[in-house]
Amino acid sequence: MKGPFYSCADENGCPQPAVCPLSRVIAGTAVRIKRVSAAPEVSHRLRELGLCEEQQIKLLSRRHNLVCLVCNARLAISTELAESILVEPIASPATKAR
Repeated sequence: MKGPFYSCADENGCPQPAVCPLSRVIAGTAVRIKRVSAAPEVSHRLRELGLCEEQQIKLLSRRHNLVCLVCNARLAISTELAESILVEPIASPATKAR
């Protein structure tokens, strides 16, 4: 299903059109983190690693784990953990011109 600026990997689409769990984003998509809703200690560690609100990241791979480009470093997280990270698409210059 196509969202406003990206495609969702889930055939049912995302529950909210503006935000989507990171686990449902298609590889190659650049997104901005809007909320980290894991357990407090896990959320704290994710923020220490650079996965914090308003951070721009790119999902590189969706194999056994999700590999993200965060602050010029590759970081692998589980699909379950990615479910707790809500993201919004980043509009590319070509998309904004439409």
